[in-house]
Parts: sequence; C-alpha cells; structure tokens
Amino acid sequence: MALTGRAALLAALGSLPVGIWDPGWSGILAVNAPLAVACACDYALAAPVRNIVLTRSGDASVRLGDSADVTLTVTNPSRRPLRARLRDAWPPSSWQPGTETAASRHRLTVPPGERRRVTTRLRPTRRGDRQADRVTIRSYGPLGLFARQGTHKVPWTVRVLPPFASRKHLPSKLARLRELDGRTSVLVRGEGTEFDSLREYVPGDDTRSIDWRATARQSAVAVRTWRPERDRHILLVLDTGRTSAGRVGDAPRLDASMDAALLLAALASRAGDRVDLLAYDRRVRALVQGRSAGDVLPSLVDAMATLEPELVETDARGLTATALRTAPRRSLIVLLTSLDAAPVEEGLLPVLPQLTKRHTVLMASVADPLVARMAGARGNVDAVYEAAAAAQAQTERHRTAEQLRRHGVTVVDATPDDLAPTLADAYLALKAAGKL
Repeated sequence: MALTGRAALLAALGSLPVGIWDPGWSGILAVNAPLAVACACDYALAAPVRNIVLTRSGDASVRLGDSADVTLTVTNPSRRPLRARLRDAWPPSSWQPGTETAASRHRLTVPPGERRRVTTRLRPTRRGDRQADRVTIRSYGPLGLFARQGTHKVPWTVRVLPPFASRKHLPSKLARLRELDGRTSVLVRGEGTEFDSLREYVPGDDTRSIDWRATARQSAVAVRTWRPERDRHILLVLDTGRTSAGRVGDAPRLDASMDAALLLAALASRAGDRVDLLAYDRRVRALVQGRSAGDVLPSLVDAMATLEPELVETDARGLTATALRTAPRRSLIVLLTSLDAAPVEEGLLPVLPQLTKRHTVLMASVADPLVARMAGARGNVDAVYEAAAAAQAQTERHRTAEQLRRHGVTVVDATPDDLAPTLADAYLALKAAGKL
C-alpha cells in the first residue's frame, strides 16, 4: 500500500542506508539533515498567515436560547494554497458548556487568490453583547510537518436579547382585549368612559347603564355600551437594584420582571396606549420614550438586552422623582420591584403618595415558588421548621402587599411563570373598569 505525505517521508527517512548505527555526530546528521530539509521545505510551502484577509457577516442579534450564525470569509491573496486550522474565539458564555471546542474550530483549504467561508454557530447562555475575540490561523505545508501561526482581530458584536417567553400568552390576552374594545360580540357591559353604542338589555347588565330616554323611544330596554379608553400613557419602571439580583430558579428576578414588562408592552401597544420604559436603581440605566406602536417592542427588547442587576440599594426618592418627570401627565405606572418588607417600608412607602396622588400605580413582584413548596412540607423536624419559616415569609409579603393596597396600589405577586399573564390580566381589569 503506497504511503503519501508525512507517513511516506518518515518511512523514507527510516530506510536511509546509514549502515551500522553510529552514535556520533555523523550518524545523527545523516538522519536529521534530510528531516530538517523536509521541514524547511514544508514551512516554505505553507501559505503565509499575515496577509490573509478576514471579514465577517451574519447575525447581529439573537434571542436568548436561540442560535446565531456568524460567517467568517477567508481570502488567500498568496500564490500558495492555504491548508489551515482556524479557531474563532468568542467569550465562554457564547456557547452551551462543553460545546465551544467543536463550534469554534474549523478546517479549510483555500486555493491561491480565492476565498472560502466558515460559519461559527453561537448559542449564548446570557443576555448582553457578545464580542468576537481573536481569530487564530495555523497554516500547514503539504506534508504537515511544519506550520505558520498568526492571529487577527476581526470585530463583530452579537447582541443577546431577552427571550420573551411569555409571548405565548399574547393571543389569549389580545382576544380578551378585543372583547373589551367591542370588536367581539359579548353579553356584558364594556366599561370605560367613552360612549360607544346602544343595545338591548340582557339579564345581568348593570342597571346603571340603562338609557331611559332611548328606552322611552322604543319598546325594549336600551343600555349604553362603553369603549375602553385608548391613547393612555403607561410607564414601565424596572427596579434594577440589589433585590432584582436575587435568583428565583435559574434566573435573577430582573429577567422575570423584564419578561412580564414585554408582554404588557406588546398588549398595551395593541390597545392603542403609549408605552415608555424606565430602568433605575441609583441612576437611570435605560430610558425608552416616544416610540410608535410598531417600534416600541423592538426598542424595549434592545434596551433590556444589556441590563444587569446592580448590587446597590435602590434610591426610592430618586426613582419617584425620575418617574414623575418622565410621566408629567396622568399615567399608569407599572413598578416591577420587590415585595420584601424592608425596601418597601423604608424606601417606597414614604414617597408612594407622590405617585398615587397623580397616577394609577400597579406594582408587580416575583414570588419564589420554592417558598410555597416549603410551606407545604411535612414529614420530619427539618421539614416542619422549613414550613414554619416559609409561612412566616408568606405572611410578611401579604402584610406588605396589604399596606400598598391601602395606599391605592394594585399589587400583583406571582411566580416567574405566572407573573407575565397575571400582570396582563391586572392591566385589562383596570382598563375594563375605566381606571386608566
């Protein structure tokens, strides 16, 4: 069987007619000199790596949990073919654990004067911007005995956006919105302040909706229907302070709050309301204002992509003052923060009247499902103690929520999976009651 390449060369060197092995310099040179010559020739025939031209193209953004493809175009301007191994380096969080080696390393051959493309598939594990690091190329000669190596900086940024997992709830919430807006026939009174039309009374209607003048002009009892208010202003306020860093399950509370805010923004923009975003702890971390209905969701997603919890206590007075400046007219302020007793009682409650005096306030908080499981635990002494601690924590949250309700705040306290749809339902209830 014929041998080629490196195997053939080594076999030839092993059969050199050197006779009896001479341990001196002459014997060593007799074997090593041809090998050195072969390595030198192999090195000379390897394509140079400094002149290689690299360009990027592909995805510039991706939702967390999805894949992004970034293509690297390799142009070989030399007169020698490029036989190379290439490593496209990115931050570790650009891949699932254990997949980096297979995803970032490529083999390619580029004839002289031509170009080839290799694609690196990223699957990020964290939100934010992922920036490409160096591209390392190792160019081999035809025998594979020697190689040239060099690195190139080829900038590219992939922005990892929030996953928006709650968008699966949007169709059902939009159906409910159409009912409130009168676009679907229902047998209940659509509440609001804008008169829509008259219809015949059906059992269960609010008697206060009866239009007695219209009833006197016809044989049937007529009731007024009302169109929910449109073009209202909604300010989403994300608390990015230390309490938002607490992990519930596999993600920080901030991620669940952002997911709920995105569902509410999508629903409210479809309802004809204007949506703004404020992210704050001790200073403004993100601010989105004045976007059209079609542009508001992409703008919010882009602004939230780089948000991270800050390990500082939120300045409640500064947050309130900034919210009042951002929403000078009557608005619905949706505050996504913690229901922990200390931050609420010491920070939020003293300044809350400034918000409730001018605006409708809706507060949403992420509850830990582990606490509910602990509250129902029994069977041994440790489980009983855990249940007692969980019950105490739940009682404290209920007491804090009740304090907020006495100040006129609508409170939503739900687990990460339920927070987004529950918050959307609270918004629709306020809209149906004409409280926006």
